[in-house]
Amino acid sequence: MLSSMTPTIIEKDGKLFMVVGTPGGPTIITSVFQTILNVTEHKMGMQQAVNALKFHHQWLPDKIQFEQGAFTPQTIQFLKEKGEKLQQLKGTLGRMDAILRRPDGKLEGAADPRADDTSIGY
Repeated sequence: MLSSMTPTIIEKDGKLFMVVGTPGGPTIITSVFQTILNVTEHKMGMQQAVNALKFHHQWLPDKIQFEQGAFTPQTIQFLKEKGEKLQQLKGTLGRMDAILRRPDGKLEGAADPRADDTSIGY
């Protein structure tokens, strides 16, 4: 299936940790996963994770799509040498909206600045 709704609620130690979602058809799962990894593995705050440039690959079409600036010139060259087909997008991938429960218990809302989204935290 190339499109999938993926409203995601993540718990940590039995408590709410993160809520993430986006529209985007076939890029939904990719955008949600990259945003989660940005927080959990790359130690970004929620807004920073949402702002991060994204890339996408799926079986058909067999090419890596990426936002302008998402890959360094060295990465682009490496992927081309490996035989990958690349497509730099004119637009964006996803329109992330997310909430992170910070260690102090406060909620950090994040909305994608590449869209007309807004967030408010408390």
